[in-house]
Amino acid sequence: MAKIQANGIDIEYEEFGSKDDPMMLLVMGFSGQLTGWPESLIRGLTDAGRRVVIFDNRDIGLTTELEGHTPPSPRDIVKGIAAGEPMHEKVPYLLNDMAADAAALIEALGAEQADVMGISMGGMIVQLLALNHPERVRTLIPVMTTSGDPSLPPATPEATAALTAVPEERTPDAIADLAVKGRAVYGSHPDIRTPDDEIRANAIAAMQRSDRPMGTARQYAAILAQPRWHERLATLDVPTLILHGEMDTLILPAAGEDIARRIPGAKIEIIEKWGHDLSETVMPVLLNRIVPFLGQTSPAGAN
Repeated sequence: MAKIQANGIDIEYEEFGSKDDPMMLLVMGFSGQLTGWPESLIRGLTDAGRRVVIFDNRDIGLTTELEGHTPPSPRDIVKGIAAGEPMHEKVPYLLNDMAADAAALIEALGAEQADVMGISMGGMIVQLLALNHPERVRTLIPVMTTSGDPSLPPATPEATAALTAVPEERTPDAIADLAVKGRAVYGSHPDIRTPDDEIRANAIAAMQRSDRPMGTARQYAAILAQPRWHERLATLDVPTLILHGEMDTLILPAAGEDIARRIPGAKIEIIEKWGHDLSETVMPVLLNRIVPFLGQTSPAGAN
């Protein structure tokens, strides 16, 4: 792993494959660290001829932490938006800023463009990356994410509660317990879900690498306060593949279908038994969709 300065912050990143291959940037979701990307996914993409770059988003992992910036509470942000207040001016940063981080990282690593894939919040970021920095995006793969349209069906109450749950004590075991409970609510079908002991071990390892509860709060504020972008998606002119799980209760499949309707020429795949997670069992299924898409839309050797 290494650090590089981009967009005024130090971004922790790791890359795999040949620097001569086209870059593919993977953008992690809410509160997730770069260590959350399955090795089998990265290996499958490098085998397909991609220089794969993963990184910690701002405020998470080992990338710059925006210390000293306290966001409004989620309730205050939602109430302020409903009242017509400019809540985008009252948070430390927005998803727009995180998209600018990603664009700057692509440039800092010496690439003109990248295939960009993002999950959940990362899927929102890559849409804004394509909208705000189109010169940096060769292909777009939003995964388990939303167009931002506020009229879409919301997460189930159980999934929202699981996502926002706070442990009584901030200990590795307590964090691991919440991770297991959350995955049971919004994760994949038990047939393909990551085993509980692996979920626990991964959660503990992530906390030992970096524990930033206020960074998580600021990222959540960025999601809530981000000005909606769904009506802008019709302006995109980029090959797009949307992937979504049929069992996702956190961001329902209708949200992925909405992205597909809005982006001209977009393709969508709804995958059976898949929820809001990155189970190793699902990776071959995803690669079977992603690799042919990349082969059809990106010239070999481009950078």
